[in-house]
Amino acid sequence: MIFYFSGTGNTLWAAQTLAERLGDRLVNMADAIGGEGRYTLGEHEAVGFIFPVHGWRTPRLVRQFIDQLSIDAGGKSHYAYLILTAGDSIGRTVERLLPHLRAKGIDPQLFASIIMPESYVGLPFMDVDTPAKEQKKKDEAARQLDALVETIARWDCRRRDDSFRSLTRGPIPGFFSGPVGSFFERFLITDKPFHVVADRCIKCGRCASVCPVGDIEGGKGRQPQWLHHDDCLTCFSCYHHCPTHAIEFGGRTKHKGQYFYTRRK
Repeated sequence: MIFYFSGTGNTLWAAQTLAERLGDRLVNMADAIGGEGRYTLGEHEAVGFIFPVHGWRTPRLVRQFIDQLSIDAGGKSHYAYLILTAGDSIGRTVERLLPHLRAKGIDPQLFASIIMPESYVGLPFMDVDTPAKEQKKKDEAARQLDALVETIARWDCRRRDDSFRSLTRGPIPGFFSGPVGSFFERFLITDKPFHVVADRCIKCGRCASVCPVGDIEGGKGRQPQWLHHDDCLTCFSCYHHCPTHAIEFGGRTKHKGQYFYTRRK
C-alpha cells in the first residue's frame, strides 16, 4: 500500500510508477484525509509514504493524515519505506516526521529522496528549471526510482537490519528545516497572495479542479476565488496549471515559468 500526496505531479509520477512496478495499491492522502483513516495490510504487503517536501518540512496535510492513521498489520512485521521528492534538498524532514510515524507503529527501513524539477516559485530568487535541467532531473529520477523499486521488491521483513538510506539533505539541514521551515509555515504557506489577472483569465475552472485541498471556488464561467480557510499548502498547482498564466502569487511570480510533470508531453 502506497500513501501519496502530490501537487504538480512529480510525486504522482513516482507513486504511480512504484504501484505499477510493485503491484501495490495507491491511496491519495488528499482524498482520504478526514475519513476513518483505517487500513488493513495484506499478509506480505509493504507500506510506503511518498510526498513532496514543502519548506524543508513535511506538508501539513501529510502530517495530519499520518496522525489520524490506523493500520491493521495483522500482528506481523511489514516493510515500510519513506520517499520524498524535492526540487533541491530535504533538510531534516525525515527526522522531524519519524516521531509521527513511530507513534503509529510504523518504523521505515528505507529512506530516500528524489530530486525532481523545481516547482516552488514563491520567493523572488526561485523559479522553475530550464527545459534542459528539467529533463536531466527527470532522467536521473527515473534511474533512481528503478533502483528503489529493486530494493523494495526484495525486502525481507525478518531482517530488521536490512535498511537503506539515500537522502539529499543539503547544507546546514537543521537550519533549513528549523528556523527557515518555521518562517515558511508562518508566512509563506498561505493562499492570501494568490490573485487572478482578470484580462487573462478564461474562467475554465482548471485551477479549482487541480487544487488538492479544494481551496479554490470557481469553475466554467466563474473567475476563481481562494477561500482563505487555512487549508492551502502553497503547492502552486493552480498557478502552474493555468493555461493562460492568469494566476499570480503577489508580485513574486511575475515573468516566471510554469511547470507540472506532464506539461511538456
